[in-house]
Amino acid sequence: MSASQSKVVQYFFAPHSPWTYLGHARLMAIAAKTGAQIDVRPFDLGKVFSVSGGLPLAKRAPQRQAYRLAELARWSAFLQVPLTLQPKFFPVSPEASAKLIIATRLAHGVEASLNLAHAIMRGLWAEERNIGDEETLVQIAVDAGFDGRQLLKTSETASVQAEYDANTEAATAASVFGSPWYIVDGEGYWGQDRLDFVERALGRSD
Repeated sequence: MSASQSKVVQYFFAPHSPWTYLGHARLMAIAAKTGAQIDVRPFDLGKVFSVSGGLPLAKRAPQRQAYRLAELARWSAFLQVPLTLQPKFFPVSPEASAKLIIATRLAHGVEASLNLAHAIMRGLWAEERNIGDEETLVQIAVDAGFDGRQLLKTSETASVQAEYDANTEAATAASVFGSPWYIVDGEGYWGQDRLDFVERALGRSD
């Protein structure tokens, strides 16, 4: 499949989601393997929950919370992706990190934004860093090779906020209700455990 014919996977995600973290590197590898383009769409998961019946973790039944921890442990071990089940800085607001990822895409392109997103999620889930803190985000960006201070400044602009809001509206319109959520050829796939289906969809020559 030539570059002009390459498929696009719309990648709706919230950077504080452990499931997004577990699937992130795999999605990048699948895109590279299939020649697909990734449309990076950080969005406000809280707003989507409010219109789709989702509940924040603290409001879920104890048995659901317990099973979530068991599944995270299983997937972390299976994928060999380091993950702290109950990191020090979680729950945490994802807004600042999401907007930093958008600012990076605008300034440096998709691959750079995906690399920074991975560093942010690894910071939260493997290194127990506070991604709700602006100075921490600046340092994560610097460690990843970016001008963190400038990216933070850009992330606070109206244009970045507008894109974040537009991503959230697009997620709602596409019936997204969780993170990560992948869309290929108009078909949605919820969760990193659906990446095998995403890869098959991207490999099809329709």
